[in-house]
Amino acid sequence: MKIILYLSVALIAVAFFVLVIYLSKTLKSLQKTLESVSKTLMGLETQLDGVTRETTVLLHKTNTLADDIQKKSESLNTVVDAVKDVGKAVQRFNHSLQNITSSVDRQIDLNKEKISQVMQWSNVILELKDKWKTKKQKDATIPEHETMVRESQRVRSR
Repeated sequence: MKIILYLSVALIAVAFFVLVIYLSKTLKSLQKTLESVSKTLMGLETQLDGVTRETTVLLHKTNTLADDIQKKSESLNTVVDAVKDVGKAVQRFNHSLQNITSSVDRQIDLNKEKISQVMQWSNVILELKDKWKTKKQKDATIPEHETMVRESQRVRSR
């Protein structure tokens, strides 16, 4: 029985030894895997730092751009307000012109007869003026001795 006990202890020792060897190999493999994971995480951390820096720079540029757009928008608002004012002024001017035009039309309608009479009298005056000019030109072309003859005829007819 002692031998069985010794053999059992020896078998347990050999089994424990085999277990320790396999456990050792497993732990070494696990150590290599963890070292690889550690290196990967270090690289990932470095890349993440770069991305963080680039994101920060991009955020600053975006804020600067947003401020610039805000300033330009405010400037553009003043231009739009000025254009609105010009449009209102033009609209008031057009309204005034329409009022003046309608007033003139009413006055013309009221004074049509007077305007017609003025036009007739002005035509008469222009015709008299033209006749007087043609007579004056004829008198200028007549020689002096005929002028004297005409004057003497005028004197006789009186």
